[in-house]
Amino acid sequence: MSCPTIAIVGRPNVGKSAIFNRMVGRRIAIVHDQPGVTRDRLCAPIRITDYDALAVDTGGIGSTLDDGFAAQVAREADIALNAADCIMFVCDCRDHLTPIDKAIAEQLHKSSVPVLLVLNKADTEKQELNLGEFTGLGFESYVFTSAAHGRGFHELAAKLNAVLKSLGADAKQAESDADANPEEEPDREEVAKDSPIRVAVVGKPNAGKSSLVNAILNDRRTIVSEVAGTTRDAIDIPYTHDGHGYVLIDTAGMRPRNKRDTSVEVFSAMRSEKAIRRADICLLVIDMAAGVTQQDRRIGSIIAKESKPCIIIVNKFDLYCPDAPMSARKDAVKEHIAENLFFLDYAPVSIVSAKEGTGLEGIFKAIQRVKAEACNMPGTGELNRLLQRAMEMNPPGQHRVLKKRLKLFYATTALNEKYTTIPVPTYVLFVNDKRLLPDSYAQYLRNAIRKRIKAAGVPIVLSPRSRVRNND
Repeated sequence: MSCPTIAIVGRPNVGKSAIFNRMVGRRIAIVHDQPGVTRDRLCAPIRITDYDALAVDTGGIGSTLDDGFAAQVAREADIALNAADCIMFVCDCRDHLTPIDKAIAEQLHKSSVPVLLVLNKADTEKQELNLGEFTGLGFESYVFTSAAHGRGFHELAAKLNAVLKSLGADAKQAESDADANPEEEPDREEVAKDSPIRVAVVGKPNAGKSSLVNAILNDRRTIVSEVAGTTRDAIDIPYTHDGHGYVLIDTAGMRPRNKRDTSVEVFSAMRSEKAIRRADICLLVIDMAAGVTQQDRRIGSIIAKESKPCIIIVNKFDLYCPDAPMSARKDAVKEHIAENLFFLDYAPVSIVSAKEGTGLEGIFKAIQRVKAEACNMPGTGELNRLLQRAMEMNPPGQHRVLKKRLKLFYATTALNEKYTTIPVPTYVLFVNDKRLLPDSYAQYLRNAIRKRIKAAGVPIVLSPRSRVRNND
């Protein structure tokens, strides 16, 4: 059978996201005391059970949010409920029953799938004395947990195992100790060559990232709104296109640091930056109706600093000079991007309109091209001849302070394919003193390599090594 799905539901701020993180063994959902932090459905494999299953974290049902998303959050929760094979109904055992708890219970009793009542925030056995009030909800199966302290999760796993066994779920293969640690979330995980390509969709707020993901999926998978900051978590969404596997990572819009006015927004930005680091390739979404902004350049600089393969997605192209000829519009867009995002000169440009669903096929063609060309690199002999010719044509200048010139003794290529499906080669330069290699000359050498090696979307990373020991 297909992998069973367990939906985690409940009113806001009862600890659903903290339970979700414990179950999947990674800090995926943002946990915060502020109600309504989770808005989209988050989905990930469960690690605490003996059977394969997916956990779905939902927005708080019955929430009255001050930013107008209550109806959409409820819709997302309803979708998760309708698709679930089992439901975990989470309540706060420290609080009295609320009308929202009772209304959710009535709705769940109409469902034909098993329901497990999870009484969370039971940090001590004393708080389990509150059970009597919650028995009135009418659910036979219950468990006390404390997501904050990890209490009760062995019993929770046992009850979920019983449900999953009755559903005919497949038993898991043995996991390593590192995989079983719920607090461990390594930045770098070894991946197989045929693993799905992790695609981070990044950009400033309201650039159309979630609209783009929804257009790709042909599904209202993430909440879309004109209000900036709708997406808060970095959401991993498995997707298959033309026989190739992908994981689309829809991230929160990254505002300038001085404009992040809540701790939730700070956490969201941190998640977005981490999504860039763990992605195989980044799609930098630009709102072409507004043009490239200073924040677009900041986000682009993070991608460049992390040496990530990149494709620049020009969104809302339908709003850019709509009365001008198409060829003139495209030429103007590419010129604007080249001028303002010059440090991402290796990134191809894909022009789309998420609203109209145009240009989406070109994104995946570009991703596959980047993957195919990523391993285009010169052999050691060719690399050394290439760089020596470049240095002969334009010799490095003398350093003003050290009074010496850069000398290249030898160059080689390092390639680590263990942690990504799109490897980025590092060109190691053995020189007399790496302090003699200024940024401008390093860019000249990168351009020389780029002219010879066709690898669109892949950055050229230089790593100079000094023959003499420096104090820096």
